[in-house]
Amino acid sequence: MNNEYDFTDPYDLARFLKDSKKTTPAKLYIKGNIDEIALSKYEYYGTNGSYIIFCEYSQAQTLIKNNKRKIEHYRIEQDRRNSAVALLDTGTLDARIEPGAFIRQGAIIEKNAVVMMGAVINLGAVVGEETMIDMGAVLGARAQTGKRCHVGAGAVLAGVLEPPSKSPVILEDDVMIGANAVILEGVKVGKGAVVAAGSVVTKDVAPNSVVAGSPAKLVKMKDEKTLSKTEILDDLRK
Repeated sequence: MNNEYDFTDPYDLARFLKDSKKTTPAKLYIKGNIDEIALSKYEYYGTNGSYIIFCEYSQAQTLIKNNKRKIEHYRIEQDRRNSAVALLDTGTLDARIEPGAFIRQGAIIEKNAVVMMGAVINLGAVVGEETMIDMGAVLGARAQTGKRCHVGAGAVLAGVLEPPSKSPVILEDDVMIGANAVILEGVKVGKGAVVAAGSVVTKDVAPNSVVAGSPAKLVKMKDEKTLSKTEILDDLRK
């Protein structure tokens, strides 16, 4: 990822998206008697009339057109159109990333974080150390979580890219967000706070408080009963 951009800055994010080369990558499967010299400018695998070719969608169309009489069968796979941002290479992360998570380049995933199936993490978002992003949760652009948070299944931390003047969602350390809760742009959830499932949070949440409802309102401050119901398990983060 290019270091000339600050992905916490909405103007830099917009500039990055403008400057990025838009791409429509394709995977082309071909069975046919094609001259391998014609394939040499592409990334391809196979031999003796059976090939898998990685290229732009437009290049795949041209290759098929130019070799129509030589191709017995073909199939094109394509999953995006004029995409500006690729998915993050998670291979070097010191974190647990489950299959089916979508994490875009420009997101930051810190040590021992957990990202579950179907979660979506946009560019500029930050997942803090030992934080769990549960199934189907969404972290929009520039959303930030602290350490040891839990963002429940289907919850949304709203992204902020436009308008650029808006502040991002910020979760401080040890925050618990219930399933299907929505945290709107500009909201800060204080350290140790709990947001009940299904809540819509429209204003800042005080540390160690419990809020619920739509719009979310203070229910109580955390007590022993709350602590037992919102315990973070270390074993899930190993």
